[in-house]
Amino acid sequence: MAETENFYQDLVDHQQDFVVRFSPEGRLLFVNPAYCNSVGKSKEDLIGSVFMPVTGERYSDVIATQMVKLFRPPFSCTVEQWIQTPKGLRCISWSAKSIVGDGNSVLSIVATGRDITQIRHELKAIKKKDEELMLVVESGERMYYSHSPDHLLTYVSPRIRSVLKSPPRSGKRAWTDFLTDNPMNAAGLERTIRAITSGRREPPYRLEMVKGNGDIIRVEVNEIPVVKNGKTIAIVGSMVDVTEKIQVEEGLAEAEFLIRDYKGVKKRTGTPAYRSPSQPKGPLGYFRAIFSRETGEKEDE
Repeated sequence: MAETENFYQDLVDHQQDFVVRFSPEGRLLFVNPAYCNSVGKSKEDLIGSVFMPVTGERYSDVIATQMVKLFRPPFSCTVEQWIQTPKGLRCISWSAKSIVGDGNSVLSIVATGRDITQIRHELKAIKKKDEELMLVVESGERMYYSHSPDHLLTYVSPRIRSVLKSPPRSGKRAWTDFLTDNPMNAAGLERTIRAITSGRREPPYRLEMVKGNGDIIRVEVNEIPVVKNGKTIAIVGSMVDVTEKIQVEEGLAEAEFLIRDYKGVKKRTGTPAYRSPSQPKGPLGYFRAIFSRETGEKEDE
């Protein structure tokens, strides 16, 4: 019996994690050496003292809420505690379990703790870097998203929501919900399906989408399939608002058509279309010639 007690005593005393036992009133009944070294106090000083003194009201509320679970099924809880130690402010993660007697009465509580301060600092640093990266990404021209092989959106950048005037919603939504009935969208959807099926990147394509307020926007899409074990598991992509660019392209195409028609009329009527040597070539030059000619004819009349 003594040998067994010594075995368990050595097991507890040489633990790097903290082991404590405290009464339902919150006073320490047992502490292992690791906990004593952490808080910089002796076993005699700690026994009978209040367990888990908090460093601020915001922690006391959270801890109190979690520790209520120790007095009802399943009689266990996990809580993080920031405490002041000789090494400074440290974050301890505690896992506690109640020892229950007759009638579900709590006799005492056993808890094991681990110093996770370094992990917390690393997570905070990662979060800061993620925020900085997101700031850089969101400051660029391109807007980013991802969707599943069945077209359900898994990520939409804040800028896309802002451009589409689409507030965040609970649940996933298909990106095809934003498409109009413009024929160009059928070609774009076909390229996405090919990328999902083949696992290969398709050339960029354009889509016409409708905003939350009913306005129309046209975007240029560049997508890459994410392949795992030979199967496409997601599509990640970026898009750029090219509404104004397309309007300019359509305007130039219409201008070229009008110019060809204008030159054809001149040839049929036998009247040469005079162009000054200083007059620039291209649609703008032709329109200047047309408008200046019409203005001169009106003045003659």
